[in-house]
Amino acid sequence: MIYLKLRQSGWVVNHKRVERLYGLAGLQVRRRKRKKVPLRDRQPLVRPIAANQVWSMDFVFDRTAEGRVIKCLTIVDDATHESIAIVAERYPLTRLLDQLTSTRGLPQVIRTDNGKEFCGQAMLMWAQLRGIQLRHIEPGKPNQNAYIESFNGRFRDECLNEHWFTGLALAWVLIESWRREYNEERPKKSLGGLTPSAYARQLAAKLATLNSGL
Repeated sequence: MIYLKLRQSGWVVNHKRVERLYGLAGLQVRRRKRKKVPLRDRQPLVRPIAANQVWSMDFVFDRTAEGRVIKCLTIVDDATHESIAIVAERYPLTRLLDQLTSTRGLPQVIRTDNGKEFCGQAMLMWAQLRGIQLRHIEPGKPNQNAYIESFNGRFRDECLNEHWFTGLALAWVLIESWRREYNEERPKKSLGGLTPSAYARQLAAKLATLNSGL
């Protein structure tokens, strides 16, 4: 990512040199050990071709310095890899999703695990009334929700593990600041070195060109 950010800023650098200096400076982020899933259990995800086709959602937990639990709802657009929202407060899930309608719209499909808030009656009725398909992964198979799992790993390594939250108010500010940086400043190799926001604009422009030719 550092190599991509340097290129983004106009530096002409060799990625091997960046990697060597990165290692010498001890900048490696310590990764959590993840349980390996046998190859026969892996189910490849097909990336949607447009924004708002499929969203992935999950919860990530942390604590403040005073011991209060921080429950973060994370929402990612599978097509653009944008972080649509990270909500670090206890708030009715369906009301939160309705609030996104004015700024983002709603997806055709929402992919989640089998948590009680995602499978509850309120969520099921909300989705049915709005014509949204709920797609729940199989229990014990997080690889079926790989986009949000990957994002949550970055979120924990680069934000939650890097800050000591003295209270919820500070957590909200720092988490939202990281989310904006992730979307607007953090280039991703899987997006051709573009940031999620830049890739979303590029994807929208391509779709507009295709639709105009029909």
